[in-house]
Amino acid sequence: MTLSFDWLTKLFGYSSIQVKIIASIVAVLSFVLIRKIIIAFLISKIKDVKERYNWQKITGYSTFVLALFVIGQIWFDGVQSIVTYLGLVSAGIAIALKDPIANVGGWMFILWRSPLEVGDRIQLGEHSGDVIDINIFKFTIMEIGNWVEADQPTGRIIHIPNSQVFNQSLANYGKGFEYIWNEIPVLITFESDWKLCKEFLKKTIDKHAAHLKKSAAEKVRKASKKFMIFKPQLSPEVYTNVKDSGVNLTIRYLCLPNNRRNSEELIWEDILKEFDKNPKLDFAYPTIRRI
Repeated sequence: MTLSFDWLTKLFGYSSIQVKIIASIVAVLSFVLIRKIIIAFLISKIKDVKERYNWQKITGYSTFVLALFVIGQIWFDGVQSIVTYLGLVSAGIAIALKDPIANVGGWMFILWRSPLEVGDRIQLGEHSGDVIDINIFKFTIMEIGNWVEADQPTGRIIHIPNSQVFNQSLANYGKGFEYIWNEIPVLITFESDWKLCKEFLKKTIDKHAAHLKKSAAEKVRKASKKFMIFKPQLSPEVYTNVKDSGVNLTIRYLCLPNNRRNSEELIWEDILKEFDKNPKLDFAYPTIRRI
């Protein structure tokens, strides 16, 4: 079935092409007006910002599809032509809505494979944060890091299209293995008793992190059923190397992703107290010695 405008052709003497162009313009303007009326008198009264936004999008997509259908009725005759038109329209919609469709695909992938969930701490491309919401088109994170040290929240909310799970490398701090390794370098002078310092640092890190070894080992055992994970060193360690300014003792230990800064603070406070009372230990820093 097609819309007939023969009366316009007879009344104004327009060609059939001119009539169809005019009818198409009128149809588009009519649907634009209908959309604006719906938004102004119905959708604008919705209090919730997110719900109002979603209904605006739904209204826009719906009027767009209806307008395409009506224009198809204007331009094409017969069932075969309509089928051809709908095929072209479908291809056009797929191209025009490529990103929304990809986002829906990403949403389905997130639900199916669970690479991330609300509450997870993740890094996707250049963005890091805690996942606070997931919906059909995007997921939202509370940003961490950036100009703030030690993975603390910046206060910014970042919305990331779901399709990015296909395009960016995703690191999930809590999937498979819930802990991360953190390192704290302690640089002391060559004149300091580095053996004494290393012994003290080992006792300090054991006090703060050794209790995590048992639970971490259980997490590794479970993760190894899914991934090829060789048994890592889970006990806290202190490693020694030499820098230009002194002896560098690096503390390496396990901690929860959201507890990295707090654990560092407690460890550094113990270190500062010990250095303050022990004359055999001094921090090193770049200096110029005059002979």
